[in-house]
Amino acid sequence: MAAGEEITLTGHIQHHLTNAKMCTVDGSVAFNKACSEAGFWTWHIDTLAWSIGLGLLFLFLFKRAANKATVGVPGKFQCFIEMVVEFVANNVKDTFHGKSKLIAPLALTIFVWVFLMNLMDLIPVDFLPAFAGFVGEAGFGVDYHDVYMKIVPTTDINMTAALAIGVFMLMIGYSIKIKGVTGFVKELTLHPFHAANPFVQALLVPFNLLLELIALVAKPFSLALRLFGNLYAGELIFILIGAIGLLQLPLHFVWAVFHILVIVLQAFVFMMLTIVYLSMASADNH
Repeated sequence: MAAGEEITLTGHIQHHLTNAKMCTVDGSVAFNKACSEAGFWTWHIDTLAWSIGLGLLFLFLFKRAANKATVGVPGKFQCFIEMVVEFVANNVKDTFHGKSKLIAPLALTIFVWVFLMNLMDLIPVDFLPAFAGFVGEAGFGVDYHDVYMKIVPTTDINMTAALAIGVFMLMIGYSIKIKGVTGFVKELTLHPFHAANPFVQALLVPFNLLLELIALVAKPFSLALRLFGNLYAGELIFILIGAIGLLQLPLHFVWAVFHILVIVLQAFVFMMLTIVYLSMASADNH
């Protein structure tokens, strides 16, 4: 009996931590378990759908607020949007020391988008996956246990890695734009160790390059893994709480209240690190 319960709990956890997949097998479209051998070219369609949908929701809400903005007494929704925009603008002003019209909109987009994706973690873990399983079984004849749905995009390492790679590409682009290709190469090869003697400096170039490349590549890794790790751990605790039956309700509420701090904090940290990294990339001196 204990072994059966352990297997059931393990299966429950694995089901909730498995993404809905789409791939091509032998020239035809396949889903979920059929994609186990597809390798790299597998699409996590739930991550794509929820992240794109929440991005569109962000655009809709802010466009609506802009269209209904008034110079008179603002409504509650307009006040809230203005507070968010001002909060992000102040952080950009205090942290980013270069000149760019892209940084503030980018920081606002990252903060709100990551926050909305994190916020999905507060929805009860069994609600939407169970609904998706019911629709799959009733409407498409798919076995309930073969229907997967993860509704928190930031618990998928592919999503957080994609965000981090985007920031990394902007870092490289800003460095080359501000310093030029020659300046960028010098930054990687002439720091942190520098010598007046040309021969000694040439000997130091490989060490400088190794250290700078490690420091450069560590930035997107830290961005991706920090966000993924915190949200994945939070979701796992929600899944474990959901496995205990009706007693989950008070525990779910307590953990949700605490997890709100994690949701907001991780969005803020991702935004701030993005601003800091781009500010460092835009600096003329190392």
